[in-house]
Amino acid sequence: MKRSLFVSILFVVFALTPFKADAQCKQFAKNTCKVGLSPFQHDGNYHAAILLEGEEAELYKTFYSDTQYRIGICGANNLGEVEFSIVDGSGKVLYNNKFHGYEWKWDFKLESSQQLKIVVKVPVTNGMSNEPKEGCVAIMFGFKEK
Repeated sequence: MKRSLFVSILFVVFALTPFKADAQCKQFAKNTCKVGLSPFQHDGNYHAAILLEGEEAELYKTFYSDTQYRIGICGANNLGEVEFSIVDGSGKVLYNNKFHGYEWKWDFKLESSQQLKIVVKVPVTNGMSNEPKEGCVAIMFGFKEK
């Protein structure tokens, strides 16, 4: 009986752990990254995930013409310089922060509405650790309308 109760409790703890980590990551996005969108208005969505060094994530989003946008990518301090690029539907790279001093944000305006792909890469650090570093990475969007 005691073993069954122990196994049930252990299952609940493991089942809830990802939700806690996800909630903490979204809180990081809200508290740390959102403020950097100013003076742009945040779009209301929090795109955040726990990533390991060496991992890559992609997000597709539609952007509309005649609107000024800011894309902000911020990562936990232990991850180092997070790289991101913006790619259009034909595969053309419109922006890569690696060529701009790993700037965390990019402001732009499109001539025509289109769906863009945001690619985020967490660098691999040259450390002595056997365990890869992990941390929250958030992709935030802000806009200004005419």
